[in-house]
Amino acid sequence: MDDSFLLALATLFATVGPVDVAAIYAAITLHASQQEKRRMAWRGVLIASSVLLLFALVGDLVLHTLGISLAALRTAGGIMLLLIGLDMVFARNSGAISTTPLEEAEARRRGDVAVFPLALPLIAGPGTMGAVMLLMAQASDELTAQLSVLAALLSVMLISLLCLLAASRLTQLLGVTGMQVITRVMGVLLCALAVQFVFDGIAGSGLLSHSADAAAAASVAPGITTVEQ
Repeated sequence: MDDSFLLALATLFATVGPVDVAAIYAAITLHASQQEKRRMAWRGVLIASSVLLLFALVGDLVLHTLGISLAALRTAGGIMLLLIGLDMVFARNSGAISTTPLEEAEARRRGDVAVFPLALPLIAGPGTMGAVMLLMAQASDELTAQLSVLAALLSVMLISLLCLLAASRLTQLLGVTGMQVITRVMGVLLCALAVQFVFDGIAGSGLLSHSADAAAAASVAPGITTVEQ
């Protein structure tokens, strides 16, 4: 349970990026009152949590309906998380875990940013949705592991809420350099986890065993031919 919880916590914390979300939230709610900021923070986290819990609970059903194997999900999810991790390491915005310039400009014109862009796509972005489905699919055979993933998800949502409520003070305390350091460290960890997911997906696909069988057959074939001659 501890291993499943820590793996899920590290993966979801990196994909959500509560500190980065808080920095963007502080920028787009600069002229809102403290009461409005608290209200939008609570609504945004509750909506994002509902969306992610939905993906966690019905994601496996969707995969079976579409005929997607766990090995394929591990490989595809690992590649997607690897791209997100690289963006975090090199401080690039791909839109998977952050808003695009056009989305941020629209958010500045809106009075309430709880649904867009806070809940979607800042907190519950495509990367986080994919990570939740991947983690739950990996834990599909063990109820304890599934509960660990859900507990990690709720923990990250709670951390995100606390960061949003203290967004202004957090950005002043860490500054641009501090936030970039945290983002890059989490990006490196996410890249390592993503590569492991890809390795697990390839191993689970059976491709390696088929290649080994083919190589063994090829090495045995010349000996058989020689004996027959």
